[in-house]
This record gives sequence, C-alpha cells and structure tokens, in this order.
Amino acid sequence: MAYKYETHMHTQEASACASSTGAEMARAHKQAGYTGIFVTDHFFNGNSAIPRELPWQERVERFCLGYEHAREEGERIGLQVFFGFEYAYHGAEFLVYNLDKQWLLAHENIDLGSPRQALLQMHQSGAFVIQAHPFRERNYIDHIQLFPRDIDGVEAVNAAHLGEEGRHMNQRALAYARMFDLPATGGSDSHSVGCLFGGGVEFPEKLNTPLDYLTNLRAGKVRLLGEEAL
Repeated sequence: MAYKYETHMHTQEASACASSTGAEMARAHKQAGYTGIFVTDHFFNGNSAIPRELPWQERVERFCLGYEHAREEGERIGLQVFFGFEYAYHGAEFLVYNLDKQWLLAHENIDLGSPRQALLQMHQSGAFVIQAHPFRERNYIDHIQLFPRDIDGVEAVNAAHLGEEGRHMNQRALAYARMFDLPATGGSDSHSVGCLFGGGVEFPEKLNTPLDYLTNLRAGKVRLLGEEAL
C-alpha cells in the first residue's frame, strides 16, 4: 500500500496568491486520496498575505492560521497535516519543514538578511530544506540561484509545471539534484482547490513526523508523482 502526501501547497490565510482556505484545501486533498499534506505558505519575504507593518508576534500568529485551520479540519476528516513554510530570496524559494510557530516567534526578522545564514540557523534547529522549482523563470526573477550546499533536497517534479516549458524546468531540476547527489522530491505548488495538479510523493508507510519525510527521501523510499511526464 502506498501513502500519498502533498509537500508543497498554499492557503488563502497566509499566501497572497492563494484562493482557498486551509480547511478547504484539507477537504480537497482528502477527497483526492491524499494521506497527508504539508502546508507551506509563502513566508514574509515572499508573496505573503500578512501586512508587514504588524508586530512580529501578530504576523506569525496570522501566518500560521492557514496551517491551523487545515490541521483542525484534518483531525475531523482523517487527514494528516504538517507545518512548513516557503522561504524566499530574490526569486529563489525554499520549502522548510520540521519547525513550528514557536520557533518562528522566537526568531524575529529571520526573513531579513543572508539566506545562507537563515538556512543554517534553521538547520541548527532541526529543520530540513528543499529548494523549490529551482529553474523556474518569471519576469520578476532576475537570475537563477542554486544553493546545493545549503539544502537537503531538490523539488525535481513540480506538478504545477508539467507542460512543455515546465517539463524542461523540471528536467533541469532533476539534473541539478543528480549533479550534487541530492535527493529529488516532488510537490504540486497548489493554491486552490480547483488546481491540485495531483503532485507530491508516495511513501510505503505513513509518516509520523515531518522528519520521516526526510528519512524516506534519503533512503530512496519515495515515488515522485508526475515523474512519468518528464
């Protein structure tokens, strides 16, 4: 039996580009056959829906609402919900797992300054980091930035980009992972219940903690959903 997990998704509560709430996303993923989801809303240095002028504590409290609403609904319907966030630096984006709201509250302004220093701090606190869609091209992205020594894996199959242009983006990401001997993973990057894309990963057993994701990834016990389209 395989257990399907979405590793990259956004909610309306915290991501300015999302149009469905955490509870709505939880229900949609349950209906689509997922065992669990990782809520990875855009952090304050990305496309965040949280006003920057608010005090840090209030910003963090609001930021975590999408995850909390998804978790509450997940507990009701039998869907595992884990916390994460998408940290950004001038177009480069990183999916950060195995931290929590208390860690964010204790690290004011972690969104400012050097990304390498921030990622190091996160790792020292027990986080693991996946570079998301590393070869995505947009008019607001000045240049491609790669951080092979600062991450634990590469999002090689971003299911939101499986068309002609997206396939090349994902193929480059897979080559990047292989070049630096980094585990390859996948996610949908979904922002609404109407666009789940069917991405993510499958594991041979259920996850108990976010770190189980990394353990299975490093052991090669993972199937990337959508990989056949590359």
